[in-house]
Amino acid sequence: MSDVTIRRALLSVSDKTGVVELASRLHKGGVELVSTGGTARALRDAGLPVRDVADVTGFPEMMDGRVKTLHPLIHGGLLAVRDDADHAASMEAHDIGAIDLLVCNLYPFEETVARGADRAEVIENIDIGGPAMIRSASKNHGYVTIVTDPADYATLLEELAGNDGATTEAFRIRMAGKAFARTASYDAAIANWFAWSDAFSHPAGPEALDASLFPPVMPLAFRRDAVLRYGENPHQQAAIYKAQAGGAGVPQAQQVQGKELSYNNFNDADAALELVAEFAGQDPAVVILKHANPCGVAQAATPLAAWREALACDSVSAFGGIVALNTPLDGATAAAIAEIFTEVVIAPGADEEAREIFAAKKNLRLLLTENLPDPRRPGLMLKSIAGGLLVQSRDNGAVTADMLQVVTKRAPTERELADCLFAWTIARHVKSNAIVFAKDGVTAGIGAGQMNRRDSARIAAIRAREAAETEGWAEPRTIGSAMASEAFLPFADGLQAAIDAGATAVIQPGGAMRDDEVIAAADEAGLAMVFTGMRHFRH
Repeated sequence: MSDVTIRRALLSVSDKTGVVELASRLHKGGVELVSTGGTARALRDAGLPVRDVADVTGFPEMMDGRVKTLHPLIHGGLLAVRDDADHAASMEAHDIGAIDLLVCNLYPFEETVARGADRAEVIENIDIGGPAMIRSASKNHGYVTIVTDPADYATLLEELAGNDGATTEAFRIRMAGKAFARTASYDAAIANWFAWSDAFSHPAGPEALDASLFPPVMPLAFRRDAVLRYGENPHQQAAIYKAQAGGAGVPQAQQVQGKELSYNNFNDADAALELVAEFAGQDPAVVILKHANPCGVAQAATPLAAWREALACDSVSAFGGIVALNTPLDGATAAAIAEIFTEVVIAPGADEEAREIFAAKKNLRLLLTENLPDPRRPGLMLKSIAGGLLVQSRDNGAVTADMLQVVTKRAPTERELADCLFAWTIARHVKSNAIVFAKDGVTAGIGAGQMNRRDSARIAAIRAREAAETEGWAEPRTIGSAMASEAFLPFADGLQAAIDAGATAVIQPGGAMRDDEVIAAADEAGLAMVFTGMRHFRH
């Protein structure tokens, strides 16, 4: 293979960004322009000479544009091997003109799904002719140049300018690989939509254990957004991929300032954002997170008050952590956060004063989101294991006060019930085994990731005692608090840790073989205990 001079180009794009300028430059270079429908109109409106595909094929566009490029005179021009005698004879016999350049992008399927369009509109945005042409041109990259991304138009023009109107083999190979990746991700998005739309519209609801939730083949449709400096550790490599369209997460956030995000920054910021999203639309809430575990969470009348309360829970662990807010960041809160070393702050907006304060912290990354993710959204979670993938539905379960079962002689007071639900919300975002003490909308102590639940409870109590010593409080906040355990308490020793810490209420799933012993111990100590009937392991 060698350089291929571009004499004839077919342009058929849904995203018309930059296409008129590209076509103008091609025309000035002596390239014949062929186009379809809306693209042809845009070029003609710009005063460019363009030949309609219908003139090439002798058939009009029909069936609402579904049939226009699916024709031998188009695909023959894309697929013909120019130096093959038989191919050349077929081209001459059937008057098939060579197409040297295809500029094509696809109907906005992903965007249509993301904005919640109805099924009929989604179906109409499944492109057929576009992927067929792209695959034809990409397969025949020895003779045809394919460009699918408007971001590559400038690169194409530079390539032509540097090679006397031709493209090199290396360029065509690179563009063909990118084109096949695009059609693969496009088909994956369509396959996922069919699988998920069927699964989540199941008569029994998305909670039903239905194999349709898990397609026989798991296609992925994500686009690489950036190669990161390194992975979880410096000897590992990493990259961040984002959804093709939609999404309300860290990959979609605007980075206002600071160094580029690392792998760990992405991972921890995601965990913090998922937790603070539980409080969307509520009083100001602040999450301080370190190594994927919250070390302080609080709700208060103002973001500043919530920050101070969250920090007081574990000011040692907060150093070098991630901070997430459920409300826009203001100057006073930003000034308080800036007093300690913080890696990332993520919030749904920030005022000018806050931005100016953070601007002095060059290494602090400030991320702004348009909105918070929906913690109850459906979806799948994937984990790579040796030889395959583990796939499960998202843990989007939640409990409300009316779902709780009071199992002790004493029912929780209104305040204890609120503390139980607050602690439970936090506990479902803490690595298992997880114990959270909370009081008056503030975490008092958090124990995470231990091999037994008793030790998690003890660690949480230790954190609370250390916080009291640091802050000069008369007693730790576990006194009169509620304790949440994200899985059942298998023995009374975990409950005893709560009793020793001064908790007066406990929330847990229940369902252990020794539930009766645990309940009896709670009754003897005068504690109120409620069962949720729902577990939230997080490994």
